[in-house]
Amino acid sequence: MSDINIEPLGSRVLIRPLEQESKTASGLLLPETAKENPQTGEVVAIGDDEEIKLKVNDKVLFAKYMRYRVQVG
Repeated sequence: MSDINIEPLGSRVLIRPLEQESKTASGLLLPETAKENPQTGEVVAIGDDEEIKLKVNDKVLFAKYMRYRVQVG
């Protein structure tokens, strides 16, 4: 994603979903079909709204069903 220049506007935040574990705490392997959508991510860019209290590289939780999903590359 370093080759792409995306700048969110206003109070928007760009988040890169983090990979989910493929193993449970007890050691069971999860098939791809059993995994949920990623709900944790890393902040890649933030808009210019001064009320946002996030910084780039912060880890965040986000809603399972996001309002906008952008696939780049």
